[in-house]
Amino acid sequence: MLRTLSSVLQFFSSSVLQLKGKSLILCFLSAILLALSFPRASFWISAWFGFVPLFFALENKSGGRAFLLGFITGIIFWLGTVYWLIHVTLPGTVLLVLYLALYFGIFAFVFPYLLPTNYCLLSIPATWVLLEYIRAHLFTGFPWALLGHSQYLNLPVIQISDIFGAWGVSFLLMMANVSLYRIRVYGLRARGTAISLFCILAVITYGYYQMYHLAAVPSRLRLKVCVIQANIPQEKKWDKNAVGFILDRYSELSREASLKKPDLIIWPEAASPGVLGEDDWVFEEFFALNKRIRIPMLIGAVVREKDIYYNSALLIEEGRITGRYDKLHLVPFGEYVPLKKFLPFLEAVVPIGDIARGEEYTIFKAVDPRSRTPVSFAVLNCFEDLFPELSRQFVKKGAQFLVNITNDAWYKKTSASYQHLQASVFRAVENRIYLARSANTGISGFISPSGIIVSRVRDNAGRDIFVEGCSTLAVPAKEDSQSIYCRLGDFFIPACLLSIFYGIIRARRKNEK
Repeated sequence: MLRTLSSVLQFFSSSVLQLKGKSLILCFLSAILLALSFPRASFWISAWFGFVPLFFALENKSGGRAFLLGFITGIIFWLGTVYWLIHVTLPGTVLLVLYLALYFGIFAFVFPYLLPTNYCLLSIPATWVLLEYIRAHLFTGFPWALLGHSQYLNLPVIQISDIFGAWGVSFLLMMANVSLYRIRVYGLRARGTAISLFCILAVITYGYYQMYHLAAVPSRLRLKVCVIQANIPQEKKWDKNAVGFILDRYSELSREASLKKPDLIIWPEAASPGVLGEDDWVFEEFFALNKRIRIPMLIGAVVREKDIYYNSALLIEEGRITGRYDKLHLVPFGEYVPLKKFLPFLEAVVPIGDIARGEEYTIFKAVDPRSRTPVSFAVLNCFEDLFPELSRQFVKKGAQFLVNITNDAWYKKTSASYQHLQASVFRAVENRIYLARSANTGISGFISPSGIIVSRVRDNAGRDIFVEGCSTLAVPAKEDSQSIYCRLGDFFIPACLLSIFYGIIRARRKNEK
């Protein structure tokens, strides 16, 4: 295996040396512009033109050289975006970056072939979206840092997510990049420029209309929710000597939260320092706390059942567990090993947990004490908020607001927490539903159905990660109809696939003339 890897690296090095310096500079510029559009820089406007330097680098390139330029751009971009994974595993980070860069390479390989036709304004963005969709699902999926996610603060633009999902925003951004490149090459009279401008203006108009409409619609049902951010250092989370410290921290914050008289208190993922089924005395402490404050508590905990472990969310009411959700989408190479029988060497590359997958889309209920009406909600555990199909299923099964509990302490004081927040913003917009986040070290708070981050836990200096505290909001429960995206799902993906096929046919006909 090492000999094969060495051969690949030698081939890659020799191929890079054959490329001109100008092309490499353009690749580097594209990667930096795209990386800057994501947190923490969040210079979202650069995503609208970040691919243009790469497009210039691809001029008169085809085949292997085009792929290599895209691959290099991908490596630089992903190193600048998911660098924080080195806090978990350096070898795993390198392998992941090389894998993710392949999608940039494939896109660059296809780009020169589709470009000659005017239809490229649709076929090239469709190609990018299809590659993002494959990345989000292949090998259990890695839908992190989608191009559309870069716009999570650009609220008017992301409102189309309630129709097309985040894919629609990615499509629009790539269309803008292709249009700018064609204007630079063919001038303002480049065919299709007017279509691109019309699409962008239509999206912005739709966005402002939806934001105004959502702000004007009152909600009859509200559940007062408090999210807790305990800021437990990762090295202490499973330290037996720190159990008392963790229990005291959560008890203190919960008592503080109870003074605001919420209807539900939420703790982060794996908040419990003990395992249910092994350290039951820890949960007796939780039950006693729950009886004292007399407020339902949703807590993250690891559960052991018949020698099988689950990453779960537990609803505690009146000193007992009344509901439980077991995580459905596990973290590959973090909670389990894909193809473990065939790839046993991977256990030596990345830290592996031993968690089993849940089987049910659990819907919890809490009561609005003012109207005595039950309100339904669902939990997205850890990075489950990255997968839109999970949120959609929960909403279709009756969830009236969503909760994301997570622990991003692994990644230290990096951009990871902010990039994770991006996904939650899109889940709220896609389903037109409120979303509450409780994260161990941040970011904890509430997101409105239009994607506005309504509130978050901050300290006196304005810091929102690696600080402790709580945030309370009367969360409006969803009562209106489901969004188009919630009902129909990823119908935009087959449309992109058809667009690519048609683009290929158009390109062939043009080449034959």
